[in-house]
Amino acid sequence: MSRKPNIAIVGATGMVGTTFLKVLEERKFPYDKVYMLAAPEEDGDVVKFDGREYRVEGITDQSFDGKDIDIALFSAGGGPSEHLAPIATAHGILVVDNSSQWRMDPDVPLVVPEVNPQDALTAFDKKMIIANPNCSTIQAMVVLKPLQDKYGLKRVVYSTYQAVSGSGVKGTHELAEGMKGNDLCVAYPHPIAGNCLPHIDVFEENGYTKEEMKMIDETHKILGDDNIAVTATTVRVPVFDSHSESINIELKTPFEVEDVKKLFASSPGLVLQDDPANNVYPLARSAAGTDEVYVGRVRRDFSIENGLNLWCVADNIRKGAATNTVQIAQLVIDRVTA
Repeated sequence: MSRKPNIAIVGATGMVGTTFLKVLEERKFPYDKVYMLAAPEEDGDVVKFDGREYRVEGITDQSFDGKDIDIALFSAGGGPSEHLAPIATAHGILVVDNSSQWRMDPDVPLVVPEVNPQDALTAFDKKMIIANPNCSTIQAMVVLKPLQDKYGLKRVVYSTYQAVSGSGVKGTHELAEGMKGNDLCVAYPHPIAGNCLPHIDVFEENGYTKEEMKMIDETHKILGDDNIAVTATTVRVPVFDSHSESINIELKTPFEVEDVKKLFASSPGLVLQDDPANNVYPLARSAAGTDEVYVGRVRRDFSIENGLNLWCVADNIRKGAATNTVQIAQLVIDRVTA
């Protein structure tokens, strides 16, 4: 029987890091030792996990020395990940990284467990890093994969409505203050309360934002098909938690709407909520605090052949970040403890 792994949480005091701990507890993730690492200025802070209190260690280049860590769950941002992940892997540690730093590296698998679990195992033959996709990409992949397998995908158009928690604590604080009439405009260039901002991350030379390009590029990589035509518009909305997405899809082969609904109802990680007559469809408030991806408003797009419209919602901090990362760790636990 394999031993229990030793795990490290890098970024243990942040919004995603604390959710790592919550999800690990809820899923009864097996472990022997756990190490809490965070920014140097947080050295000595205390976090609670599994009924105990743990002292946080300010991370340095030497933080992985002598600890016999098997898996490190990173949520410390792209810069720290770029520097520290290779140091961790040099110690034989498998890194599951939540930043955007490694996602498009050809030697790093980009994994959604319901979609491409087999790709996670390739990390052991390459850089010992597995990348967690962008939050808005993750929930879309859970919906698109069963459609790809049954009908084929020709074109995908994303329109997202993304919660402020995607910007971390500063985003939620800014919305809370804005709702009181105090527009801070620190996390965002314009007030978020009462607004929809078609601007997530920086603008690139092609006119798209970096967030939109992440969705395009990550869709191709995760689904393993660069021939799918993909475009995206990503919008920050005054919602605290859970991202919502309208997805327009052109399938390669004909379909019946009821068959698509049955497919979704039987697909892992998906919950079908589609009863318009009774006002049943996925909602951000209902998805918050859960790990599933919810899909509804499933209907034919009559403007194109084999066109399909749908609406999907998921908690961006849980399934869009922490839960997906923990699920990846669960996929590879036997390999790291063998």
